[in-house]
Amino acid sequence: MTTRRSRLEIMLTILRAVKEGVEKPTRIMYAATLSYIPTQRLLQELVRQGLLNENFDSGSNKSKKLYEITVKGCNVLNYFEGANDLIDIENISHSS
Repeated sequence: MTTRRSRLEIMLTILRAVKEGVEKPTRIMYAATLSYIPTQRLLQELVRQGLLNENFDSGSNKSKKLYEITVKGCNVLNYFEGANDLIDIENISHSS
């Protein structure tokens, strides 16, 4: 049985994917294994908090949204990944 991911875990997954070069909303959705509406809501929340920038690719006929991680987003991701390295959360949750 799998455990549900917290909102924080999902947001960090999105930040990690964007940091690794995933910039299109659909690809971010696949990377985070989410459906469309939750992905859109989380992307807007991350933009609102200044963790992601929303840009538009006007190179094609349609204007497409692209996302990039901000310095603040990188700092948040590094902070939580560092905390995760200090605490072995996997073993804590399985030993209860």
